[in-house]
Amino acid sequence: MAVLHWVALILSFVAASHNRIGLVEASIDIGVCYGMLGNDLPSPTQVVNLYKTYGIGKMRLFDPNPEALQALRGSQVDVSIGIRNEDLPSLAVSQDAVNSWFATHVEPYLNDIVFNHITVGNEIIPGSSGNYVLPVMQYLQKILDDRSLAGIKVTTVVSGAALGVSYPPSSGAFTQEASSTMSGILPLLAQRGSPLMINVYPYFAYASDPVNVHLDYAQFTATSPVVQDRTLRYYNLFDATVDAFIAAMEKVGGANVDVVVSESGWPSDGNGDFTTPELAGTYNRNFLKHITSKAGTPKRPGAYIEAYIFAMFNENQKPDGVEQHFGLFHPNMKPVYPVF
Repeated sequence: MAVLHWVALILSFVAASHNRIGLVEASIDIGVCYGMLGNDLPSPTQVVNLYKTYGIGKMRLFDPNPEALQALRGSQVDVSIGIRNEDLPSLAVSQDAVNSWFATHVEPYLNDIVFNHITVGNEIIPGSSGNYVLPVMQYLQKILDDRSLAGIKVTTVVSGAALGVSYPPSSGAFTQEASSTMSGILPLLAQRGSPLMINVYPYFAYASDPVNVHLDYAQFTATSPVVQDRTLRYYNLFDATVDAFIAAMEKVGGANVDVVVSESGWPSDGNGDFTTPELAGTYNRNFLKHITSKAGTPKRPGAYIEAYIFAMFNENQKPDGVEQHFGLFHPNMKPVYPVF
């Protein structure tokens, strides 16, 4: 997860209560990222059971952790699985290399796990390694085509660092470096009906400039438009950021490509009054309401946006500060704040 200059989205989940937080009877159309950078986290089996208890229907894995995949067998939790950035150079060398990766990390689980996406790299564009993404995507797509696995979509994950222009949203554009890479990737996504995954964090914009980025705009609580962009009115930073990405995508062959918000959240500690359980809870509850309303964005009204909260747990091996406090749960599996 990167500190985004101008990125937003939201995610959260809500559970039906049986005199205690979170016991649910049906899956919620929301995902949560399962990070593992902690030395006190519960076992993957316990984690999968926690997803099921709270009705969280989707999980994002940053890498193909075999213990997590084993625990996910038969769980009915859909999975987005990632290829690690450091593995891309060796995989980009040949089809055989990617065949081997797929045979090891995906194929053994196809009968027991529903894979929604395979993400090729995480926030690697822009950057010198970004050029590895497209060939690996193409190799993976061939595997899926040969096996008639059309339900698995190949994509990559980008952060706000890929945007050179984000305001106003209609002027959204990738940086020059990112644009050269995305101009190859987005036509492939469009051809295959695959989405682009974007990481969006209104928190970082607010925390870095609270004078100009107001809290109500960052937390979905503004009651009147904050940004007027031609005929479009924006009440929240999330919509504005998503539409800036969409405008940027249109400029490099991605006009018909959907977006999936692969990360969003708000830390509950680590930066004074900017990070409290109350603020984190407000953001995630409003994020959930916004996503599940299926309102879309001003640029794409009514569009379905799949989304994932970052993250399931507070992770004590991440860098000090807010990075350790994005979790919905403590490592003891108790909620950090109410989810209602």
